[in-house]
Amino acid sequence: MAAANAELPWPEAPHQQLWHAATILREHRGDGHLAALLVAGLDPVESLVSFAAMGAASVERFESRGWSAGEWAAARERLVARGLLAADGTATDAGRALRQEVERHTDELAAAPWRALGPDDTGRLADLLGEFWVAVLGSGLLPSETTLGIRKV
Repeated sequence: MAAANAELPWPEAPHQQLWHAATILREHRGDGHLAALLVAGLDPVESLVSFAAMGAASVERFESRGWSAGEWAAARERLVARGLLAADGTATDAGRALRQEVERHTDELAAAPWRALGPDDTGRLADLLGEFWVAVLGSGLLPSETTLGIRKV
């Protein structure tokens, strides 16, 4: 998805350029996350079941992803058989370790654009976005629970 978005024409307006760049970076991270899940041996529904088992979001929140109750239950059974989930559906130590490895691998794969930007420009971007990011988080517009595991505190 990152490559597809990068091929789109760049907008002229500065705020649209920022949005486009953020989209490319977000999709680059997402592409790496999918690769990390694949390397970890998690299929699409198993990735969501294991994420819910970590407490990232409630099982109900993941219903929007379209997996049937039967598909969800079958994935849960496979993860229990692999020792990644307990019988009650919560993550085991091995399941938490695998998810931590997925996130570590995702971070590693997502780092290239930031290395290319360099520490000075990355710091400048963080400074420029700081107030706006804090305002967005405090706005109440973000959902309190998402399938991305981002919770409002």
